[in-house]
Amino acid sequence: MATLAPHHPAETAPTHWTEGNPSDDALAHIPGEGGWPLVGNTFKMLADPHAFTRRMVETYGRVYKSKAFGGWNVALIGADANELVLFNRDKIFSNEQGWGPVLDQLFPRGLMLMDFDHHRADRRALSIAFKPEPMRHYSGALNRGIAGRVAEWANTQMLFYPAIKKLTLDLAADSFIGIPWGPEADRINEAFVYMVQASVAPIRKPLPGTLMRKGVKGREFLVDYFTKETHRRRAEGGGQDMFSQFATAEYDDGSLMPIDEVVDHMNFLMMAAHDTITSSATSLIYYLAAYPEWQEKIRQEIISVTGGLGSDGKPRDLSYDDLGKLDLTEMAFKEALRMIPPVPSMPRRALKSFEFGGYHIPAGTPCGINLYYVHHDEKHWDDPFTFDPMRFTPDKVKARHKYAWVPFGGGAHMCLGLHFAYMQVKILLAQLLPQYEITIEEGYDPAWKPWPIPQPKDGLKVTFKKI
Repeated sequence: MATLAPHHPAETAPTHWTEGNPSDDALAHIPGEGGWPLVGNTFKMLADPHAFTRRMVETYGRVYKSKAFGGWNVALIGADANELVLFNRDKIFSNEQGWGPVLDQLFPRGLMLMDFDHHRADRRALSIAFKPEPMRHYSGALNRGIAGRVAEWANTQMLFYPAIKKLTLDLAADSFIGIPWGPEADRINEAFVYMVQASVAPIRKPLPGTLMRKGVKGREFLVDYFTKETHRRRAEGGGQDMFSQFATAEYDDGSLMPIDEVVDHMNFLMMAAHDTITSSATSLIYYLAAYPEWQEKIRQEIISVTGGLGSDGKPRDLSYDDLGKLDLTEMAFKEALRMIPPVPSMPRRALKSFEFGGYHIPAGTPCGINLYYVHHDEKHWDDPFTFDPMRFTPDKVKARHKYAWVPFGGGAHMCLGLHFAYMQVKILLAQLLPQYEITIEEGYDPAWKPWPIPQPKDGLKVTFKKI
């Protein structure tokens, strides 16, 4: 377990991302490697981050340092490390200063980039958007939107990832913003795509012709759009979509959230929701196709809850009140999230010195945890590279380390929209499985691009065969 080292005010990390980082001498006692001159291990990590992490753990142990992206980072690997960092009992770690170097130009002041009191106040204000009545409204919009789109997918081989990405963006325009699918939604979606691509672009300045330039321009468009819309919705009264809920969100003292913060939260939420749900829905569809016995079990569970196809030959909607009845479906989704977590690793920065794994980590150290490694750690998972939803029966969950499975994070920063993610995926399967058998070609095993959010390199070739 970790213990705090003596802390002095001077140890508090500065606001700027690189100022105050520990010197090479301060980290000399931590094993690891610096990689190539100038670039360090950056390209090795980007080429195959999972293989890189495995090699580093095998060579140096579960606490190691690596130089990448311009400086040293200390990796803390294991379920205990996940608990230390995510629960953050002693307020050692800063989310803002961990994610900031990656996301601050494009998604500043999102919940994931906030710390402590500010984060807690904004999270409580925004949680109104995930109360039962708004969620009930979203479920209706999801059923309508998904049913209309998947009806077009019958009996042709298709690339699932780009199809579900477009659908997820359109669903976000409907459920999140409350606008119909069409040119306005397409323009908003395009801006988000550019922002997400730019967040991990190697050129970090918005020079002409670069991804960062497109991302910054996309942000400018969305800031202008959401600012005008926030003013309008406050004047006219909000609707039931998520943006209207945010626009009228109040703090505990009854004051409205500043408009620029509403805008930043909306930008961040759209990014976090659509890319992670796209990734996790894609991995689940692949595993259900690769493990047809599980596909059939889930199909029968859904039919037993919804009644399957109606008299018109179309799947019946999955009601909001029935979401909790799909136990096997939820277990399969959790297993897909274990196999391919949509956020494979999480960066932080130490605000205080601390001890972990026998090492002293000085204040100011950029550090992070690796979800993917722990999700495949044989200490917690038998045969970890095999898809097996039965890992998530209540007795097995109770017996396992609480932080061995953390696709939604944990502690105060647990994903605010996790129940929305469960709902969207369950409704997707409820519209798909009663009418289609999901198939892939024999022996098909797509390669996955692991960074920044996993996706199949070939788009995932699947066929939805009409039953």
